[in-house]
Amino acid sequence: MPDIVLDAKGLICPLPVLRARKAIKSLAVGEILEIHATDPASRLDVPHFCDATGNELIETRKEGEVLIFRIRKTEKPEG
Repeated sequence: MPDIVLDAKGLICPLPVLRARKAIKSLAVGEILEIHATDPASRLDVPHFCDATGNELIETRKEGEVLIFRIRKTEKPEG
């Protein structure tokens, strides 16, 4: 169960990742952010965001036209 669900449907790059960065800052270590996005670029942008910040991408799936990402906040500070 996610701690925050971010509705980024209809937003285009870079907005889904910028909003994810802001949302994940409010989470405690170990909590989960779920992002719902429709921008196809999110398939690349979200994993890159996780690599760059050290947060853990724990799930990626597609439901219809919606891409769903689950990210676990880690202890590593954002870079």
